[in-house]
Amino acid sequence: MIYPTRTAVLAAAAGAPLTLAVAALSPGRWYAGLGWPVAVLLLFILDALLAARSGDAAVAAPAKAYVGETFDATVTVTLRGGSIPGAAAVAIGASPLVALEDDGRLWVGLEAGRGAALLPLTMARRGLARLDQVWLRWRGPLRLAWRQRRIPLDIAFPILPDIRPVHEHGAQIFQRHALQGLIAQMNRGEGSDFDALVEFRSGMDRRAIDWKQSARHMKLHAKEYRTERNSQIVFAVDSGRQMSEPVAGLPRVDRAVSATLLTAWIALKLGDRVALHAFDSRPRIASGLVSGAAAFPELQRLAAAIDYSGDETNYTFALTTLATRLTRRSMIVLFTEFTDLTSADFMVRAARRMVQTHLLLVVVLRDEELETIAGRAPRDADDVTRAVTAAALLRDRKIALTRLQHLGVHVIESEYDKVGERLVAGYIDLKRRNLL
Repeated sequence: MIYPTRTAVLAAAAGAPLTLAVAALSPGRWYAGLGWPVAVLLLFILDALLAARSGDAAVAAPAKAYVGETFDATVTVTLRGGSIPGAAAVAIGASPLVALEDDGRLWVGLEAGRGAALLPLTMARRGLARLDQVWLRWRGPLRLAWRQRRIPLDIAFPILPDIRPVHEHGAQIFQRHALQGLIAQMNRGEGSDFDALVEFRSGMDRRAIDWKQSARHMKLHAKEYRTERNSQIVFAVDSGRQMSEPVAGLPRVDRAVSATLLTAWIALKLGDRVALHAFDSRPRIASGLVSGAAAFPELQRLAAAIDYSGDETNYTFALTTLATRLTRRSMIVLFTEFTDLTSADFMVRAARRMVQTHLLLVVVLRDEELETIAGRAPRDADDVTRAVTAAALLRDRKIALTRLQHLGVHVIESEYDKVGERLVAGYIDLKRRNLL
């Protein structure tokens, strides 16, 4: 495809006043005024003939990527024949799952007809991303003609839940708690299952003294306990409309999935059993309980299947269905979001029934946008209206979380970039306190 550049259009337009002047001053020689546009047209044709005759472009995409990750794709351009320019323009078409910098447009510098450049690809959402086509265009030596070629691409790669925190921080968090003695204390000394009868030592809890055995042995003996293993941890992820809204460029549900996988990895390492439950207006994913570190890839596969939804969340249906599947006391980690008292009231009612049998931990992300609006100094009447509305929403949110805490529900309200570590710390604390 060949078409004029902006320079050619401006050059042709610049001759219009001259053409009109010739036609006005010498009507009999009006055809002389056509000399300028004809000259520009001939130069345009000459430029198109002198330009490079063929070109090709290729894109090196990742085999897989994690949501929220930015990957630098390598775009390679090759031009052949004719006059080779110093640079070529490239535009890439991609699926909405991938956010492209500058809409996928970039200039690639060429040397001897070949060149490469990096194009940042930001993984906006989970799913199967596609790079459909690439447009390549270059100018002739006179910069009057564009030659353009459309090159189809057949590139597809999966965008998976972000497990980089597991790789980068999982072992570090596990070792940190072990060095602080929390995991050792959980294994022995602060549990509920009887482990052994040992001689009483200074510093031990006097309530652990077994007076009957002490009288029999004529020496103080105490019972030593260990924490019960095989606790059931169920991660219930709300994938409804409000959880699909972005926080700092990434949907809330993706941040919840990332925190889920990090905590699930820690729980599996500690010997607990883990299950995943996703819902919006009805349950979507309900996995069985798995145990052992080898089961983590299965959890990752299930988490990748959690879809984005525009439906309103039905807490009653989802949590009632989950409760019927559990045959023993479990810890339920509920990731959700609410912005009005009506939806919060339904959640509180469903939580009231759950806490009678199970340990419920609700995790929500702080709405930093509302907090910023409410705390900003107003400059005009619109700013006052926005601040009052934001403060009212934050107050309703605080009321709902307080109601949950009064029911005995444990609540974590965290910043979006710290939710994983906050959840792991909360899980470790509840396990250490023998509340599971």
